[in-house]
Amino acid sequence: QLQLVESGGGLVQPGGSLRLSCTVSGTDNFNYYAIGWFRQAPGQVRERLSCLDSVNGVTDYADSVKGRFTISRDKFKTTVYLQMNSLKPDDTATYYCAAKWALLPSPCDGMREWGVGTLVTVSS
Repeated sequence: QLQLVESGGGLVQPGGSLRLSCTVSGTDNFNYYAIGWFRQAPGQVRERLSCLDSVNGVTDYADSVKGRFTISRDKFKTTVYLQMNSLKPDDTATYYCAAKWALLPSPCDGMREWGVGTLVTVSS
């Protein structure tokens, strides 16, 4: 069974950077999964930030993070990263990664497997 574990969250000052990691296990076909990063702040709806689908050549970003966040994957470490720069207090949320088999329709929508999240707090 696919498992995803996020790490790298913490407290950072406005304008600072963090790199989140999503380590995937339970599969020999890591590169056939689309991986997305999401966040949810208290009282707000979950927001999709970015999706990386190497099978179909898709990388996308939400407007709220475009130019500040970068998604990447290390296929040998079965890990997907989210580099977050120029962080703002509005970026404070729990960040989740999720996965879906990329050979299914719309791999970046309707993620099937989820991690438990890592908290990012942007505050001075």
